[in-house]
Amino acid sequence: MPHYSYNVINQEGATLTGLIDADSVEAASEKLSDQGYIPTRVVLTGAGSIVGWISAFQEKWIKVPQQDLILFTKQLRTMFHAGIPILTILETLEIQTQNEKLRKAIISISMGIREGDTLYESFGKHPHVFSELYCSMLKAGETSGSLPELLDRVIYILEHEYQLNSNIKSALLYPKIVVTALAIAFFVLLTFVIPKFERIFERVGVELPLPTRICLFLNNFLVNYWYILLALIAGIILLWNYYKKTEEGKFVRDSLMLQFPVVGSLFQKAAMSRFASVFSILQSSGVPVLDSIKTISKTIGNAAISREFDRIMHLLEEGHGIAKPLKSARYFTPMVTTMVAIGEESGSLDEMLREVSEHYDYEVNYTVSKLSEVIGPILVVGLVCVVGFFAFAIFLPMWDMTKIVK
Repeated sequence: MPHYSYNVINQEGATLTGLIDADSVEAASEKLSDQGYIPTRVVLTGAGSIVGWISAFQEKWIKVPQQDLILFTKQLRTMFHAGIPILTILETLEIQTQNEKLRKAIISISMGIREGDTLYESFGKHPHVFSELYCSMLKAGETSGSLPELLDRVIYILEHEYQLNSNIKSALLYPKIVVTALAIAFFVLLTFVIPKFERIFERVGVELPLPTRICLFLNNFLVNYWYILLALIAGIILLWNYYKKTEEGKFVRDSLMLQFPVVGSLFQKAAMSRFASVFSILQSSGVPVLDSIKTISKTIGNAAISREFDRIMHLLEEGHGIAKPLKSARYFTPMVTTMVAIGEESGSLDEMLREVSEHYDYEVNYTVSKLSEVIGPILVVGLVCVVGFFAFAIFLPMWDMTKIVK
């Protein structure tokens, strides 16, 4: 069904924009009018139109900031607690929300509810904004009649994920800055410093040592064949970006991340914390184990661990408990499998998982605090290698020049 971009005026007189599916412009305008809006502009957003391309790009690639999603969910929960009707809540959030992509999603959700969709179905139409876990929690809340309480748990998950990701990003920021600075220094020395010394060495006629010849070769390649290097780098980046979007590419990338020295254990602990936290909340919300595993598999954020979940689901469907399949799975630590087994036997699985989540939260924070101490010596070694390489390339010929002068 074609997509139409629209501008409408709502009952408060505010101008809203968004996308709607319809068979024609007239049908789209009629749909908007039925929702209580006054259409002022309805345009087909075909694949070749600029508006359609921009809308598709925003929908797929531009993410809603986690802080905006947390604020939206908190406002949604507060107004639910106050007993305000859902359509009034959504109309209020349309006006208050500043993020354009989130606001368009709210407008679409409001229209879906007016057309008879459930809250879960309306939210589920926007997977690039609301994750499957988010929608599953809404479904559990609608089914059990305890939506405000479930929204409290959604907020906890969102804030927990945001804090976890922020800690990891902050830990990796320093290494990224140092590596970037080293790369820039290498390029500057190779491009601007080495050529000046080359002319001096040629006039004197000294025999150049290996480090100097390597530098001159690299400089010559950069000056004369820079376009080949640029094309090669661009090709590798494009191929890698395409490959990592495939299922196999995601699996290879995430498997390498888990096996990478130093930071691999950090990613594993973060995944264990996410698994235990989400599984605990889903269990305490009454979601069946198999449905919980399916949801976690799609929201764990690591394709290698997700593939293990797929195997676990097959064992669960055959009638096995959760503890035994976890013990045979990769990447799950003995502590996780032991606590899950104890919780399953005692009937307190959600409590055991909560304990695991708290433990790995502490582990992640501790690892992050120590990461700079671990990575620091590695970066120093890299710095010494770069500086030493250029020092040998420049000063070894100069040493030979002093011998000639003497």
